[in-house]
Amino acid sequence: MTATATRPQRRHGEIPPSPRGTRGRRTLLVTALLAATALAAAASLLLGSGTVPLRAVLAALADGPAAALRAGASESAVVVWQLRVPRTALGLLAGAALGVAGALMQGHTRNPLADPGLLGITHGAGLAVVVAAVTLGSDGVLPASTTVTAALVGAAGGALVVVGVAAGGRRLNDPLTLVLAGAAVTALLASLVQAVILADATGLQAYRFWAVGSLAGGTGDVVALAAPVALVGLVLGLAGARSLDLLALGDDLARGAGLRVGPARLLGVTAIVLLVGAATAACGPVAFVGLVVPHVARALVGPVHRWLLPVSGLVGMVLVLLADVVGRLVAAPAEVPVGVVLAVLGGPAFVALVRRRRLVSL
Repeated sequence: MTATATRPQRRHGEIPPSPRGTRGRRTLLVTALLAATALAAAASLLLGSGTVPLRAVLAALADGPAAALRAGASESAVVVWQLRVPRTALGLLAGAALGVAGALMQGHTRNPLADPGLLGITHGAGLAVVVAAVTLGSDGVLPASTTVTAALVGAAGGALVVVGVAAGGRRLNDPLTLVLAGAAVTALLASLVQAVILADATGLQAYRFWAVGSLAGGTGDVVALAAPVALVGLVLGLAGARSLDLLALGDDLARGAGLRVGPARLLGVTAIVLLVGAATAACGPVAFVGLVVPHVARALVGPVHRWLLPVSGLVGMVLVLLADVVGRLVAAPAEVPVGVVLAVLGGPAFVALVRRRRLVSL
């Protein structure tokens, strides 16, 4: 009798390992996305609505940030280090944060049409901005640091109200209840924003500039305020990747596999709040990234979240940076805000994804 090797038994609820070929393909894809991100960042640094010779841009980058601070600094050095470098960093931050937040939102709600804005984050931030403009601003103008801080506080407040409403019905573990609570609170916050801006022209002016969604206001101070918040959100989101794979099986099976569904979902919601709050506070509401990017990433690497989350972040960075570059070039010397570009491109792209993948019946 010949001895036969037996395969180790997989524990109940354990996610099967990826085949070697699939893992190698995913690794190659991530490498390609990293290269695409680097190229998009280079394009963001080199191209813009203002004409700066390529040689001057490269020279300013080679001289370092001190070149823009020296007396008699060249115009190209000032443009590169005070405008384009912070703007590129903000695009990377917003793209990664919104892409990962979208994948988290769709995973935790098990809804392919879920958007991170459903948790009341965006409109909570908007309400805080207009209230701060009315109470603290001078003719509707707020310092960048005040705008970012107010938006972060408002984003967290909006999400806390949503979680409180859902938990008040003792159904926080139910993703449908969370989405419904988010939709209701979002509608309420949107109404409050409209009430404030209609009652006070100062709030209207501040909200009009913030709500368009743009990287043009990106400065070093804005990036410094938003980056730590987004980084904590990224760490929390990536830490919950395995939980999302189990939640995809359904809450009952996830509990059977030993997952504490409530804490896992609360961790995911916290990560979404930090990610979307940081991105929204820094550059205003940027639509379609959190909705479309996870579908693109899922088509590239599949539904396993330890791959899906980082790939969503990379795709989000490439998308936001390229959309910003397009917005700078199509109307030069003026600019089209990145939020407008993404809305124009994202709508048809999402409809195509929906029809191709049959996410809903059309």
